[in-house]
Amino acid sequence: MEQRALRYEVLADELGGMIAERILRPGDRLPSVRTMAREKKLSISTVVQALRQLEERGQIEARPQSGFFVRAPTATHAAQLEPQPRPRRTRPVAVDISSRMMRVVTLNNRPDMVPLGAALPAPELLPIATLQRLYGQIGRHAKHLLDAASHAMINHPELVRQLVRHSLTWGQALAADEIVVTNSCTEALLLCLRAVTKPGDTVAVESPSYYLMLQLLEQLGLKALEIPTHPRLGLSVDALEIASRERRIAACLLVTNFNNPLCSLMPDEEKRRLAALTAERGIPVIEDDIFGELYFGPQRPWPLKSFDTTGNVMMCSSLSKTLIPSLRLGYVAAGRYHAEVLLQKTLTSGATNPVTQAVAARYLESTASDRHLRFLRRAFQKQVMQMSEAVLRYFPAGTRISQPQGGFVLWVELPAGGDGMTLFEEAAQAGIAIVPGELFSPGGHFRNCLRLNCGNPWSPRIEDAIRRLGAFAAAQPAMDRRADEPKAKVANCAAA
Repeated sequence: MEQRALRYEVLADELGGMIAERILRPGDRLPSVRTMAREKKLSISTVVQALRQLEERGQIEARPQSGFFVRAPTATHAAQLEPQPRPRRTRPVAVDISSRMMRVVTLNNRPDMVPLGAALPAPELLPIATLQRLYGQIGRHAKHLLDAASHAMINHPELVRQLVRHSLTWGQALAADEIVVTNSCTEALLLCLRAVTKPGDTVAVESPSYYLMLQLLEQLGLKALEIPTHPRLGLSVDALEIASRERRIAACLLVTNFNNPLCSLMPDEEKRRLAALTAERGIPVIEDDIFGELYFGPQRPWPLKSFDTTGNVMMCSSLSKTLIPSLRLGYVAAGRYHAEVLLQKTLTSGATNPVTQAVAARYLESTASDRHLRFLRRAFQKQVMQMSEAVLRYFPAGTRISQPQGGFVLWVELPAGGDGMTLFEEAAQAGIAIVPGELFSPGGHFRNCLRLNCGNPWSPRIEDAIRRLGAFAAAQPAMDRRADEPKAKVANCAAA
């Protein structure tokens, strides 16, 4: 027994040392138990004991049917840093972010920028060659599809069938007759807003909220009411309940599965409460579920739509984050608002490209689709962990970061006095694309925050960009007094 204990402790120390020295980095997969047993000439039970010891130290974690992976470092007493959402009195405000957003987008899209800005997956992670083949196969027989395209024939039936099939495990599957295929998730959100609001209406949004959602409100002349949002648990249903008692809310626009930028995940019980509350008070809900398939846990979280018993939730999504952005293919399951949404689609853009719909349907039907999603989830989880570890290493004391449970963006909160827009300007001059936090709030909150895209495989170039961002942040005048504090912490950033 002493010899066996010595052997597993030696192996645990060896692997632990490689993790400490960053030879093995957060998200890296360890060799299998059998492989290590064979290479180290140890018994399987000895290797298992070593891995259990590393789990107890918090250095690795087991993932069902996947193996053992290096964990991201966590801070001591991190739970004490987790804010609790408090209902607050806010007022609806007009949205005015388009000019700033376009400046950020324009600077970030310059050639050779380090791509930490736009929330897009790297091309090398996408099944581009497979889609090329499908376009070729379907294009050779596409005459009937091109002949059929019109403002009156919006959906390709086979794509609708595949969307319904993929929803069968959600607790409440989508209905084929409620689906409208669109030219992206953004168009789906826009159609829903047009269907249930008029200029001057108030729309409840998460705080922080995705800036393109806010831009839609601005373009439609709608006011935004920011609802406090917990960085791990999502929008505060209690705060929404109070707000909806005090004023008329025309609609809710939100993300329950992996909010952008926090990547928060609303618990099922809160989704159930939210669905019941909004139905009772006659508040249509527009749900963006574009990140729903990119979960890091053992199973896909159900969308809010699955808890809707009245047809009050319009669930929007697309294939931009999970298949390829350039398809520009989205959809909405519009519930009882289907007729109004379909009318808006018919009046504005008509049918979405039928050939592209056919290509997407063929791909979703194949086994390659599920394999690709499993690959993406593993890749994004690893990349988020690597980005988190780098921010912890390079950013100034007092920095806090989100703890994404899915998706592929990271929210970073600088110490008090930090300026995300100033950091954006410095980063842009240095060839690094980021998004400043104030774009995620119509009320001007989150000025000391920024969002980082983790959609690209980790590389020395990306690590160097994070190191330089950390140096820029540390050089801001308000950071100097923090020099003696502990290093940056893994935390759940406070929702302003």
